Amino acid sequence: MGLEPENYLVIAMFFTFIALLFTGFPVAWVLAGVGIGFAGIASFTDSMDWTVTGLDYNTLGLLTGRIFGIMDNWVLVALPMFIFMGLMLDKSGVAERMMHSIQRLFGNVKGGLAITVTLIGIILAASTGIIGASVVLLGVMSLPAMLKQNYHKPLALGTIAASGCLGILIPPSIMLVIMGDQLGISVGDLFMGAVFPGLILGVLYIGYIYIYGRIYPDDAPLSADHKEILLGDVLRVMLDILPPALLILSVLGSIFMGIATVTEASGIGAVGATLLAVAYKRFDWQVLKEVTVNTMNTSAYIFAIFVGATVFALVLRECGGDELIESALTGLGVGPYTLILIVLAFIFILGFFLDWIEISLIMLPLLGPVIGGLDLNVEGYGVVDNPNLVWFALLVAVTLQTSFLTPPVGFALFYLKGVCPPEVKLTEIYRGVIPFIFLQLIGLALVFFFPALVTWLPSVAYGN
Repeated sequence: MGLEPENYLVIAMFFTFIALLFTGFPVAWVLAGVGIGFAGIASFTDSMDWTVTGLDYNTLGLLTGRIFGIMDNWVLVALPMFIFMGLMLDKSGVAERMMHSIQRLFGNVKGGLAITVTLIGIILAASTGIIGASVVLLGVMSLPAMLKQNYHKPLALGTIAASGCLGILIPPSIMLVIMGDQLGISVGDLFMGAVFPGLILGVLYIGYIYIYGRIYPDDAPLSADHKEILLGDVLRVMLDILPPALLILSVLGSIFMGIATVTEASGIGAVGATLLAVAYKRFDWQVLKEVTVNTMNTSAYIFAIFVGATVFALVLRECGGDELIESALTGLGVGPYTLILIVLAFIFILGFFLDWIEISLIMLPLLGPVIGGLDLNVEGYGVVDNPNLVWFALLVAVTLQTSFLTPPVGFALFYLKGVCPPEVKLTEIYRGVIPFIFLQLIGLALVFFFPALVTWLPSVAYGN
């Protein structure tokens, strides 16, 4: 495939963007700056008749409408609401209560504390949807207890990192909200499609920990004060799990049953999390201020990247970036499923350098038309809109989750290192996550070979 002069601008844009990421400048400013800079370069090369992009600074005027379109998108209102919900649940002390009660339930099981961490990770994933928040909270809350109980360090560290990464997959995930917006597909379909892949990964983690604890009991010892499980312990666990479970069910259930939109359900979640904090007597004006400010900062960070990515994407497309990517992929001469594997491998590598936000905003709009046009024959049962893209989005989500856990530059690893005691080495975290990476690859393979794991639940929910 011969490259047009404009194509070199596209390639240069990508490499310039990646290079500038290592300078420490905020990602949003890098995206916008590279976009504006290459708009100027393209305008100059056009004037010299080297390229034919049609780009000038008047073209950037299109950004005004696009940015206002982002701010006017009701689906994206769900982002700050879900962030608020997760942060308020953190302040309410729900996770701590569940940690202590579930640990008593699994007190007589080898690896019971690690299983508890995984279960808490699943619940936090359904509550926060933010990797950094989940990993840090799990690390602060459970790592000291696991080290005090003489757990094998790599096992403890790997469990925390892997369980925290579930936050971007299990609904209501803010990543899925953005993916739905960028691919033009139903967020409700994505939420329902993510249920089984998320639970499968959780089951794989728990199964591995249980088997490991049976084979190497000294690496996952029982607590010194473990007691026989009584009916009261079971009831206590039920009582501690019930409030957040009802909250999560009310949010997801209202979406799945068609009672509320994703945006409306996010408001239910935010109010419900606040009421839980009040019920547990952890709510005051200082807590409300902290949660509100942190929600504002996180939301502003995400929307700033939205604006930067909009600038970048506009210039990229005017330079023929979408045609270049489409022709490059279709020109490989491979089957549709092999093509998807190549795309997933590329996204996996990008996950070493970019956060999921940038990948979702830059790559998915470019890849969506290509994937949507493939003859994949993903069963949608005549009910799910665009089942090909729903399945592909979940494959990307699981792939990103794996890349965030993979050494040497997985984001989750550095989140965890930041809250570990000084004596915990980064190499121990690397060793700990390797088994979980293989488990995630198994989960990815299951989703790849059995698309019905994604499409079945939406089809049942919307079917007659």
